[in-house]
Amino acid sequence: MMTQPDPSEHKDSGCTDCGLLNCYRQDRRFPNSCLSEAVGSEELERVTNQYRGETIDAKIARASAEVEGTYYGKLTRVEEIIAFANRIGAKKIGLATCIGLSAESGIFAKVLKINDLEPYSVICKVGSVDKSEIGIDENLKIQKGSHESLCNPILQAKLLNKEKTELNVIIGLCVGHDALFMKHSDAPVTTLITKDRLLGHNPAAALYTSGFYYKRLFTEGRNL
Repeated sequence: MMTQPDPSEHKDSGCTDCGLLNCYRQDRRFPNSCLSEAVGSEELERVTNQYRGETIDAKIARASAEVEGTYYGKLTRVEEIIAFANRIGAKKIGLATCIGLSAESGIFAKVLKINDLEPYSVICKVGSVDKSEIGIDENLKIQKGSHESLCNPILQAKLLNKEKTELNVIIGLCVGHDALFMKHSDAPVTTLITKDRLLGHNPAAALYTSGFYYKRLFTEGRNL
């Protein structure tokens, strides 16, 4: 059973400490120091305006809401990405792929083609640059004493930018590499698979079992 955070432990953690969630339905009172209450009306209106009109932000917002409302609990993530791409008019779909999930990426590419979309994939080891070239010690390689290419998310993004992809999909990029890819991607980015080698790419499982199997998550001073 998933444990709930204790609001008294972390005073400044933002929305994770709220047990009311009035911001969703507005069927109760906002708690003290609620972010929804703290946001000024002018700032809120400026942000809301970004979801109006025909800008890419507005198209993404409307498409996301439409896919959510139409298919909530009915479609897989694979199908939702296709529905979303269709609604924002994205035809060419970039796949930023981990080498360890190249088979999954191949299956996803076939699904996209069947649905009249145009996948173009770039694997994480593109360029084949050894990790030592950026100062990674040999002892930090997975297989020491051999060529081991670094993950190259910036080059992945640049190559997909060159192809003028209209929506990019992350498929299992490592923590941090995904951040770099999103930072350098010209096209909007969504995620199909979030890598978690230990939990079969289901990172939420660590949270669901934090009261038993993964109690170590709450151990302080582990120096990760």
